[in-house]
Amino acid sequence: MSDINKVVLAYSGGLDTSVIVRWLQETYQCEVVTFTADLGQGEEVEPARAKAEALGVKEIYIEDLREEFVSDYVFPMFRANTIYEGEYLLGTSIARPLIAKRLVEIAEETGADAISHGATGKGNDQVRFELGAYALNPAVQVIAPWREWDLTSRETLLAYCDTHKIPVEQKRGKKSPYSMDANLLHISYEGAVLEDPWAEPEEDMWRWSVSPEAAPDRAEEIILGYQNGDPVSINGQSMSPATLLAELNAIGGRHGIGRLDIVENRYVGMKSRGCYETPGGTIMLKAHRALESITLDREVAHFKDSLIAKYADLVYNGYWWSPERLMMQAAINESQAVVNGEVRLKLYKGSVAVTGRRSDQSLFDEAIATFEDDAGAYDQKDAEGFIKLNALRLRTAAKKGRSLR
Repeated sequence: MSDINKVVLAYSGGLDTSVIVRWLQETYQCEVVTFTADLGQGEEVEPARAKAEALGVKEIYIEDLREEFVSDYVFPMFRANTIYEGEYLLGTSIARPLIAKRLVEIAEETGADAISHGATGKGNDQVRFELGAYALNPAVQVIAPWREWDLTSRETLLAYCDTHKIPVEQKRGKKSPYSMDANLLHISYEGAVLEDPWAEPEEDMWRWSVSPEAAPDRAEEIILGYQNGDPVSINGQSMSPATLLAELNAIGGRHGIGRLDIVENRYVGMKSRGCYETPGGTIMLKAHRALESITLDREVAHFKDSLIAKYADLVYNGYWWSPERLMMQAAINESQAVVNGEVRLKLYKGSVAVTGRRSDQSLFDEAIATFEDDAGAYDQKDAEGFIKLNALRLRTAAKKGRSLR
């Protein structure tokens, strides 16, 4: 990559990416453009500007992408009721395609020759960033320092800072016990004691939620309003996507909702133990499925459910911009035209219970479903022929001696 003159770096302002700025400048003799995204991680992103300026960066992008993140990435994913390996709500995974998109766009805006990121060669994020970038710009060049340099630990990074006069706040302080990633959908924890799958997470690790044992002794009921499969209001109050998710995080967090401790299978082949807090997402998943239960046709609902594992794999593995994900999304979005209405939920000590659901598009017919007199709405004698027709193949096999007994 001797033709590299300018690189756009996904920049957090932390130790790793600060080292990467200087490493790119010296290794490639290039200009560095930094891009810092506010996805609702709960920390100020503006300080990254001063840090980048101190490293000689002239073009600095700091962008508030919270609304775009929730409306164009989180909500479409939740229309599919997406969970990876039956548990993970994909909080880290779903943020990467947006970052990849902006890296490519900023590279085009600034005339940069390449993009760069701080993901390691062991994790999933390198795959997600780069698959997204290549899908959006097949000619893009990617520089992944962790796959090139010989800086293999925090101590070697700090030594590099000393040698190259890189200002790092509290660089000799206590090592952070966990590797964390946060955005409006979740916060994740890896490393330290969590590297032992048998070790219980320390209570003071959790940042967004109280423990279920310490949650209020009185349940709280909320009503979540939906339009076209997306939540739009809480207790009748309309909110923007980002504001609504932030409010659900606060409500769920105070009731100990959304904690998760799992061992997942990374795309690169290894197993990884992680803990997650996704209070708002946990509430949204429960509510969305409840509303779909009365608005979706049975076969549409079952077909949609058959897509969950595949859709989740695509998001987790970095194929958000793939043609198959876009095709699936179009079908899922079509199904959501009737998913309008309200869901009432009870939140109590880590649990979310649906206590009611209603919709003008509801397919639930009380006249048919009732255990009381249905006034001729359903002829129970019709069930006999239905059962016999469905039993025909079973009876035929049994007559041929193929009984399962």
